Amino acid sequence: MRKKPRYHSLKKLKIRQDWSRWSLYHLSELRPPNTATKTYFQQKWAAKSATRAYHGEVIREKKWKRQFKRSIPAVVPMDFKYLATHDGAEQAAGRGAGADSEDKQRTPLQTPYMQMTYWPIERRLDTAIFRSLFASSVRQARQFVVHGLVKVNGKKMPYPGYLLNPGDMFQVEPESVMFATGAPKVRTSTARRVAKERAAARADARAANPPQIPPSSIKITAPTREEPSPAELKKTLQALMEKVEDALAEDVKAKDKQKLRDFRKTVRSAVSLWKNASPDSVSTLDNQFSFLRTHLSTYMSNAPPPPPVPSTPSDSSLPPADPNSIFSKSDTAKLRAAFDRLKAEADYDSKWNGKDASKPYRTPWRPRDYMSAFAFIPRYLEVNQNICAAVYLRHPVARPGLAEVPTPFHVETGQLAFNWYLRRR
Repeated sequence: MRKKPRYHSLKKLKIRQDWSRWSLYHLSELRPPNTATKTYFQQKWAAKSATRAYHGEVIREKKWKRQFKRSIPAVVPMDFKYLATHDGAEQAAGRGAGADSEDKQRTPLQTPYMQMTYWPIERRLDTAIFRSLFASSVRQARQFVVHGLVKVNGKKMPYPGYLLNPGDMFQVEPESVMFATGAPKVRTSTARRVAKERAAARADARAANPPQIPPSSIKITAPTREEPSPAELKKTLQALMEKVEDALAEDVKAKDKQKLRDFRKTVRSAVSLWKNASPDSVSTLDNQFSFLRTHLSTYMSNAPPPPPVPSTPSDSSLPPADPNSIFSKSDTAKLRAAFDRLKAEADYDSKWNGKDASKPYRTPWRPRDYMSAFAFIPRYLEVNQNICAAVYLRHPVARPGLAEVPTPFHVETGQLAFNWYLRRR
């Protein structure tokens, strides 16, 4: 059986669409294609292999060949001042070589058409999410789409290969974007030891003070009882709230997910009990559920509102100005208001970006490592980082001296890759 190559290898350099130290190292080691010792076929094959590892490596080769187009979109800028002054006769002067003038124009830049070989891949939803800096890799963007965290034009889109049209707007869940672009949480041995000690202490506390109702009676399998007592419903929901507090106090791990699933199952049993309860027990159960909803909403509330801007105090409320001071009373009031505003904003930032053990990324939030080397947004995307949404403005095009498809490869490599697929069409 053939051994599958590693995704990141230091022996065989393959640049991938992700933010990692391996990709940064491969970029530094990138060289122009070898034209001295390789045949033309080998050059084209090497260029195709290298570019396909970066552009659309999640797409099968047959599918990409169906998407390949030999016609490449490009634009030519027109100088309206020159067109208004001349009628084109100067280009035919001198036997077709053009008239010589004192102010000779510069030679126009060449248009890198063949760097646009993979422009159809830029229309894919997963690639657009990665280009908008909403994910740290194309594979992670693909995972977001499959898990239902992405909307296109307000509707959930579960297909990563959806081709965007000009004007389409896509949006990713902000919490997922913060997880993708934020530094990962690293738990030290001390933190793991403290978490185990706290869990053991909670277990000992439960063993020392066991509940009056055994756990077997908490899980109600079938609503066979005609009229449960309000006290029993109250104790059952109190046990539910203890489970919720235990699950929310710890980090979101696999065991915590199991606790949340058990909590959901028990709540369903309580709801089934609610249907057959008496009016008194229904009112008690309703009050407990309202308290539970309030507890969860308080715990999972969003960031606090921005702090109010302090008003500038009047001159009458200020102390008398020092005769040796270089500031007047009004300037002192403005400075004091500015310092109060800065202090309020600093307190607000510390509350919004403070430590939170329930988040799956490191808090306070900071960018992921090696993000700055890959943080750029193409021209054909309009991104709003505040709401984690972007608009696909138009298809990428080639211009004189610029190809709008982001690629780390040399122009010669793009030409060889285009000729490879052009020959096989």
